[in-house]
Amino acid sequence: MKRIVSRVLPDGSIRYVKPYHVCLEGLECAVLCRDDDDYDAFVKIIAVASRRKNVIVVIYTVVSNHSHVTVLASCQEDADAYGEEVKRMASMWISRRYGQRKILRRTDMKALLLDTDWYVRNALAYVPRNALDNGCPVNEYPWSGYPAMFRKEKTGCPAERKGPPWRVRELTRREWRAYFHTGDDLSDVPWLMDADGHLIPDSFCDTEYLEQAFNHDQSYFIRTIGTLNVAEMREKLVDASRTFRPDSDVLRDAEEVVRRWFGLGITLLSRLQKMRVIPYFHRTRKTTVAQLARIFGMKREEIQAILYKV
Repeated sequence: MKRIVSRVLPDGSIRYVKPYHVCLEGLECAVLCRDDDDYDAFVKIIAVASRRKNVIVVIYTVVSNHSHVTVLASCQEDADAYGEEVKRMASMWISRRYGQRKILRRTDMKALLLDTDWYVRNALAYVPRNALDNGCPVNEYPWSGYPAMFRKEKTGCPAERKGPPWRVRELTRREWRAYFHTGDDLSDVPWLMDADGHLIPDSFCDTEYLEQAFNHDQSYFIRTIGTLNVAEMREKLVDASRTFRPDSDVLRDAEEVVRRWFGLGITLLSRLQKMRVIPYFHRTRKTTVAQLARIFGMKREEIQAILYKV
């Protein structure tokens, strides 16, 4: 496969670009997307931020409390800037709609370079697989770029949608604000919306990059999704982006949380209590599976089973 490719970027320049994975998560107890308006807004944030930060979206998935995006960027700095812009815009949306101002304050946003063919293919398969977190089959999930892939007719309205697609560039500035919640001038974008006002994935996703990664073989893509080691990919794509702290600092934080929740020290917790607190602590602190195993006195495999339900 061609991992590094030449592309026309949103600013019109032609550059060699590389694939990066970006993940945004809220706190364990926070739901970022509560209804279809939230999901729609997050998909459009992913698209608008890519234009602002000069990257190209390959595939994405938005679920209730996190989102994953694979992008093509010319450098690490641009990919990082894209991740931070998604986080900033998401924070603004949640603050404006629900009055929750610091819901992403402990989120580490970092774009990870996918530097091998294996890494690229597995990351591209892992992104749409997250639809299962919302209890929906991958091929039926509406808030993902998966439906754009391996379509015979590109940049068209999916058959299940009624009515012709709308060209975003032909909308008025007022309509851009209404649909995209932005004052950006979108008169130069190739994006299309369906009759429900949702972005059509294959109008803003680089489907060719994903398809060539799987040798233009849809069955290869589907098999990769089905055979993924989810715990391994989660650890590589999500946990690897965190900035970690010494065991002593994490232990002190864990003791504080555990005493607040249960009025007990860590060594006195039952397994059921550990199963309740570990996912929350993992999401809200900078730590790893191995570190959690040391802090809570459990085996690494037990921690993985609690976090990833494997």
